[in-house]
Amino acid sequence: MMNRLFEKGRMKYIFALLVFAIGQLLVVTGYLNDYLFSTLTTLCINIILAVSLNLITGFTGQFSLGHAGFMSIGGYVCALISMRIPTVPGFLLGVLTGALAAAFVGFIVGLPTLRLKGDYLAIATLGMAEIIRIIFLNLKITNGAAGLNGIPQFVDWMWLSLFTFSSIILISNFIRSAHGRACVSIREDEIAAESIGIHATKYKVTAFVIGAFFAGIAGGLYASYFYFLRPTLFGFSRSIDILVIVVLGGIGSLSGSVIAAILLALISTYLQAFPELRMVFYAVALVVIMIVRPQGLMGSKELSLDLLKGFGRKRQRGGS
Repeated sequence: MMNRLFEKGRMKYIFALLVFAIGQLLVVTGYLNDYLFSTLTTLCINIILAVSLNLITGFTGQFSLGHAGFMSIGGYVCALISMRIPTVPGFLLGVLTGALAAAFVGFIVGLPTLRLKGDYLAIATLGMAEIIRIIFLNLKITNGAAGLNGIPQFVDWMWLSLFTFSSIILISNFIRSAHGRACVSIREDEIAAESIGIHATKYKVTAFVIGAFFAGIAGGLYASYFYFLRPTLFGFSRSIDILVIVVLGGIGSLSGSVIAAILLALISTYLQAFPELRMVFYAVALVVIMIVRPQGLMGSKELSLDLLKGFGRKRQRGGS
């Protein structure tokens, strides 16, 4: 029975339900105080951002530094809608509309910029994110530099886990589809992919739009939990933070992005007790990890039972 469940690829759904049940139990029993839940919320938002950026950078091979811009679009759109419709349907409408708005901007930006490659694409996407930030900084409806305050708070563990696991599962299913395999082939060799009939620009834009969509969802969750937004929250450093998670976890590994996000959240939480040296320790830890494991924690592999069994067999052979 268990083998059939694993063979049919249902393990991720079982794992998601298990994590949800454990989290719900911790919430009900009051173990998760406001500080811990705030840390958990930040972690889940970073996971959504990392797996969506990994789709663009890791699986399609497009070096993007504009993910914070799409996050800001989702955050501001969700905030403006939920402030006018302060109900759960208004919150859901805000998250969905914000994600669609981010995807639309991703489509508009992706068509011309994704013809670029490497550093040129990174500079173009970085410029796009800065343009979005400056626009929000000067719009009256977003309250300019002062930002939006008093955003209704609707995010709880149910919505947080639902959006996080849905994002991971949907992106994973896309990667396993024919479209996802086309994206991977473009990453490996774009010229060879085009020679067998794969429209490189089409699939690069598709991955870019999907990544922007989920970044918009992350922005909506951020706005609805932290109930305050200002343009400086979505600057260059925010995009770099997301990229660090992707590179640390392993470019081309969704489970690696999840593990890296959890690891960095634990390091950051532990270093709260040393505010003067926090960023120094954080940077040194990242440097050490990348020296020891330059391909990232998972490389391009995904966490699975077969991988764990193989690791166990290697350790047994090494011990014997």
